[in-house]
Amino acid sequence: MTPDTACLFKAERCCLCRSASRPTKHIYVSFLAALSNCAFFLMAGAVFAQSRAAATLSPSSINFYGVPGLIDLPSADALPDGQIAIGVSTFGGQTRSNFTFQFSPRISVTFRYVGLQDWNSDGFDTYRDRSFDFRYLLTREARFRPSLTIGLQDFSGTGIYAAEYLVATKTVWQPFGLPGRVRVTAGLGWGRLASAGSIGSRSGSDRPIFRPGDPGGEPAMDQWFRGPVSPFGGIVWDVNNRFSIKAEYSSDAYASETARGVIARHSRFNFGLEYQARRNLRIGAYWLYGSEIGLNAQLQFNPKTPANAYRLEGPKPIIVRPDRATNPETYATEWAKSDSAPTIIRDVVGPELAKDGIQLESIIVSANSAEVRVSSVRFDNLAILVGRTSRVMARILPPSVSTFQITLMNDGLALSTVTLARDDLENLEFQPGASGLLLSRAGFSDASPQANDDAAYVEGIYPYFSWAFGPYIRPSFFDPDEPVRVDVGISAIGRYRFGPGWLLMGEVRHRLGGNIDNGARQSDSVLPRVRTDSILYVLGAKTSLEQLVVSKQWKPSRNTYARVSTGYLEQMFGGVSAELLWKASTSRLALGIEANFVKQRDFDQGFGFQDYEVATGHASAYYDFANGYLGQLDVGRYLAGDIGVTVSLERRFANGWRIGGFFTLTDVSSEEFGEGSFDKGISFTIPLSWFAGRPTRQSLSTTIRPVQRDGGARLNVSGRLYEQIRTGHLTDLRNDWGRVWE
Repeated sequence: MTPDTACLFKAERCCLCRSASRPTKHIYVSFLAALSNCAFFLMAGAVFAQSRAAATLSPSSINFYGVPGLIDLPSADALPDGQIAIGVSTFGGQTRSNFTFQFSPRISVTFRYVGLQDWNSDGFDTYRDRSFDFRYLLTREARFRPSLTIGLQDFSGTGIYAAEYLVATKTVWQPFGLPGRVRVTAGLGWGRLASAGSIGSRSGSDRPIFRPGDPGGEPAMDQWFRGPVSPFGGIVWDVNNRFSIKAEYSSDAYASETARGVIARHSRFNFGLEYQARRNLRIGAYWLYGSEIGLNAQLQFNPKTPANAYRLEGPKPIIVRPDRATNPETYATEWAKSDSAPTIIRDVVGPELAKDGIQLESIIVSANSAEVRVSSVRFDNLAILVGRTSRVMARILPPSVSTFQITLMNDGLALSTVTLARDDLENLEFQPGASGLLLSRAGFSDASPQANDDAAYVEGIYPYFSWAFGPYIRPSFFDPDEPVRVDVGISAIGRYRFGPGWLLMGEVRHRLGGNIDNGARQSDSVLPRVRTDSILYVLGAKTSLEQLVVSKQWKPSRNTYARVSTGYLEQMFGGVSAELLWKASTSRLALGIEANFVKQRDFDQGFGFQDYEVATGHASAYYDFANGYLGQLDVGRYLAGDIGVTVSLERRFANGWRIGGFFTLTDVSSEEFGEGSFDKGISFTIPLSWFAGRPTRQSLSTTIRPVQRDGGARLNVSGRLYEQIRTGHLTDLRNDWGRVWE
């Protein structure tokens, strides 16, 4: 999805421009939107932008493999919860680019991309390899106890760096009167980390370090913690907040590299000096294995700490009603008998909400209660939307109205209804723990699909047209000949909403230049080429119709949602897609089913189709594990006709950041699938409010796969239901509720 980011021309005032009416046309600056498919630039920009933030991250040192460690060896340290570390290290003809995410306080995962010169494998001057690591913090450091971590290195790759380890680290402050602190690390390694100095073998059998000819990608569980075992260790002296001195004793023989002449290894000792150049940037220089000079650069940031402090104009105070006992006349209800009361109140409440970028869609009022249906393109935090809407209601509605019902809407879908007592709003606003108290007294329920017949609807919401024009960037990663390729061009997007739940959307792109079309690798897939012919779509035409879709979404009942989309659904396929989702607003579980019938588009991405057609679809289960951890299971048929399952796990932060991973296993064998053995990848969603420091619901999203093959390929359909409704349900509202008074 390409987001709308910022208004250039303010001829019409709009909620995105902090004013009072809904926009009809915009020209958007979409350079940030163009980066939505390029994770490297996103992460680098996030790091340097965040360096201006006021909070302190206390970044930890990461090693040449991108994990908390010494120099080339791991330590038992864990990064701060949610921390992202990006590292690039080089020595002896090899460069490792690493991405590490502290998924939970105890679990971290790493994705690594390596270039090895003079490896002489498969005819490449530089051999490229991808691998994943997993670490689990068993115990935290205490006064008399070290931290202890167990790790799997390169557990799902070709096995070049495959190793397992159990490592402990203990901190000593000001040893022997020295300034700073010393961290001592000792561990046991298997696999590659037992290729030198073995002290025995747990299983009594050898195991290969590198498996040539293997397509890679499958976990080698039969090798974990087997074969020889070797000790390793080291010391880090943090002299002060800037400088660290490191020394380690390595158990890695670099057998494959020395045999191929990639490096020379004369010693098991490594030494290094690191410097904290900026709060997020750490650099180091090292002497490795008695023969090589190494360099390491580390960037760290945390999604919890925004690049720019969130700036939000304070809300107007709640007007407290007079005491009922001394002013009973103010609570009279005769006003409710007037037929014009709903429209009069609508015409006052609507403009007042619009000042905060909130769109009133309808209102129902009685002598004692009121229900409003509201939506917003401004607030990414729906708890703020609830709080500001309730404040406007408390300022405007007659004193006899004691119960507020706020129904959250999104593109015609009623998400949930939040019920608040007016007394609670008046009495709790300035109390300690006001947010928690209000949450405990609020009611949450499934919203009815439509307001009842007594509702006063706001006129002029539909039809609604918006458009965007600007540059785009389309990257391509992990080609062995050229790891990063990029195309650039201009994009025009139009969206026409001609009724509640109806959308006509299209995008046209014109390619101005780039080098993706220089890729010489042709698809060798034995499956229908539903993804591996992507280069042919780049070569097909300079001007392409990326998408042209008409869709309708609605609620058949209080807790079911439906969607039908038809047209040119994505770059490579067009057809019909239908979806049905069950999700109660207070339930952690959601169940859905999607069915699609599509044909493959012509390579020029015009209006024509090729002969290949397929029926595809999935049954899906979604579960919110609380604290921002989300799981998804999809079972069904994929674009190449293969049948299988996709497992996804994601962490969502309260400010809208989302980072997750997935893998897909189907009835396609690893040999048929080809390089990588099965589909897997990492996904990112970054809210623009994190960069901008002001509220917006727009975000940047991308998915990175180590390799794109045809097995396990799923249709890319915009507007899938679960992500549209989840933010308006109880679990997400509870996670964000602390900001309800803002």
